[in-house]
Amino acid sequence: MLLTSLLVGGGSPAKAADQLIVRLDGFSLPIDIGQLEAWSRDPGSRGNDLGVWFELLDPRSREDLRRLLLTPILEERDLALQLIQSWAGRQVVEEMGALLSTDQSGSGPLLVNTLRGLLQRPEPVTPLSLLRAVPTPRLTLEVDEVLKLAQQWRRQVELQGQALRQLRQLRLPLTATPSTARAPALQPTGAVPMPRLLELAVTHRPDPLKIELWEAVGPARGTYLLVMPGLGSSGAQLNWLARGLAERGYPVLLIDDPSSDEHVVRQLLDGQRPPPGAETLPARLADVEAVLKAEQDGRLPPLGSSAVLLGHSLGGLSALMAGGARPVAGLDQRCKQAMRGIPLNNLSRLLQCQLPEVPLPKVGSGDGRDPVAAVVSFNPFGSLLWPGRGLDRLNGTPLLMVGGGLDLVTPPVGEQLELFLQQHNPRSRLVMVEGGSHFSVVRLGDDNPALLQLGEELVGVEPHQVQELLLNLTADFLGSLDGSAVLASQQRLQGTVRAYVLDREAARHWHRRLDG
Repeated sequence: MLLTSLLVGGGSPAKAADQLIVRLDGFSLPIDIGQLEAWSRDPGSRGNDLGVWFELLDPRSREDLRRLLLTPILEERDLALQLIQSWAGRQVVEEMGALLSTDQSGSGPLLVNTLRGLLQRPEPVTPLSLLRAVPTPRLTLEVDEVLKLAQQWRRQVELQGQALRQLRQLRLPLTATPSTARAPALQPTGAVPMPRLLELAVTHRPDPLKIELWEAVGPARGTYLLVMPGLGSSGAQLNWLARGLAERGYPVLLIDDPSSDEHVVRQLLDGQRPPPGAETLPARLADVEAVLKAEQDGRLPPLGSSAVLLGHSLGGLSALMAGGARPVAGLDQRCKQAMRGIPLNNLSRLLQCQLPEVPLPKVGSGDGRDPVAAVVSFNPFGSLLWPGRGLDRLNGTPLLMVGGGLDLVTPPVGEQLELFLQQHNPRSRLVMVEGGSHFSVVRLGDDNPALLQLGEELVGVEPHQVQELLLNLTADFLGSLDGSAVLASQQRLQGTVRAYVLDREAARHWHRRLDG
């Protein structure tokens, strides 16, 4: 339904569309939109030539088509307006111009403007009203292109299934651990830490930055973590991770981005603002610099001699960038190629291709701030940012990169495996979670109500067990940074959830199997 709503525009057209040309497999079928509308309201009419063709459909398909044409498809008008006014929304709608075109060149901007106009009218928005609203006498629907989009999505699912089957065949030793995870919180291993709320005045924001400090239980290990949630998430959704690491002796600073947190998502859902995007990155990176420097200068409690940057999704990208990586030259050209069509099989490309318009700060301040000991990145992305050996800019910093087999937002082969292969630090590891999704690390539960109650298809399988597994693997990785034994390549079975821990050689072996 949402895809249909983005295909065409609305408003007060100078001349309403009266003909729809459907192109499929080299054939063009003209459809009179007036007859289509008349048939949808009275499918039994014998005076409608179009009805003769629809009689060839089976009764159920015929009724489904009629309902599709007449059912309102845009209930949240304010939300829809904000979406199409965002950078990503404009790109999607303009690319839709290749699917539903007019006799004019550059149909995309026309669709954006007419859709905006239609959303400001009180009448219900249906597929028929959308077709009628475009200010052109004739529309052309490229069904072949629509089918290509569907095939891309299906192909991505198939490729991830094939990649997982190849991964299972790697000869990795098995480590099995019974799960003790239970909702809504992980089983505590000792004293249960509680966070302290700190405020830090920063020059790049009008209000102080709010920080949760989770102090280490027992002796601190000399390294602290700076944790960043993803776009539209809050630190509260990663409290399970902060608590678990604090119980294992690691102080944790959990910082929210007030320009892309749950409050902003609520405003989006209420139609009060457009969705946040890559434009929030400069402030996020400045947050990291400010927090690291404040800890060193004594404006925050002393936490350790080095810091580990940890983030999820856009927070994971922030961790990589704050660790030293910046986009490789030529991103504009790579994006022109990648954005030829709607990137439904890799939605992270929308954020990556917004970055040429975003002024990124320089790496590091050169003021002797705490060194970055490692980067932990859950469900990150950057295939367009760092082709070839772009991640060499991390300067050998150990990296733990985590992906999920069900992740269709940042597909793991392109967005994690390809990037990890650029890593040369012997302590770096790639983790693939079977049944994990892009949202597996987001904690949902009665103790932490989420704005969006995501279904199992998005959350993935057994999210609490996945989170327990990721906590244990993160702690094992952190423990290897002090010079002790590295985290071994292995299959890790936590209850019923399986993950694959790969060093660079195992990752290269997996990659060769995929190429073969």
